[in-house]
Amino acid sequence: GNFGWAATCDGIKRLMPMSPYMSEIRTLVGHRLVLIPAVAAIIKDEAGRVLLVQTTGGHHSLPAGAIDPGESPQQAVVRETREETGLQVRPVRLLDALGGEAFRITYPGGDQVEATVCVFACEIIGGVLHCDGIETVSHRWVAPEEVPHWLALPYPASLFL
Repeated sequence: GNFGWAATCDGIKRLMPMSPYMSEIRTLVGHRLVLIPAVAAIIKDEAGRVLLVQTTGGHHSLPAGAIDPGESPQQAVVRETREETGLQVRPVRLLDALGGEAFRITYPGGDQVEATVCVFACEIIGGVLHCDGIETVSHRWVAPEEVPHWLALPYPASLFL
């Protein structure tokens, strides 16, 4: 597959999967800023805790990722959640659309991205929770009020309550 450098919380750069589409864009624009449409899933268990994944880069995240060409945001959140967690989900409600400079990242290799993230409340409808070892290495259920402390991106705390 295609890989690109990903930033990590410990300052070590690691190779992470890069979609063929983004790989092609990078050959055209180099390291310049690319705006990317993205999704994130808020999934709660019976106790109301929120599912977080730990990426191979070392940081914690909601199940999330870029929307592929031709894919709707709803399709993307289902796909990304399945890839990163093994769970089959159904998007129940669009909770927020976030973006701007607070969602801008410069990777160690110099690539710049700024995400506009559609955040969906999702319910589990099947699957078995696991980590793929490619994008995710662990998962944890976190009390809603604690979620913002785990995340690198500034999601509003009100999303998790």
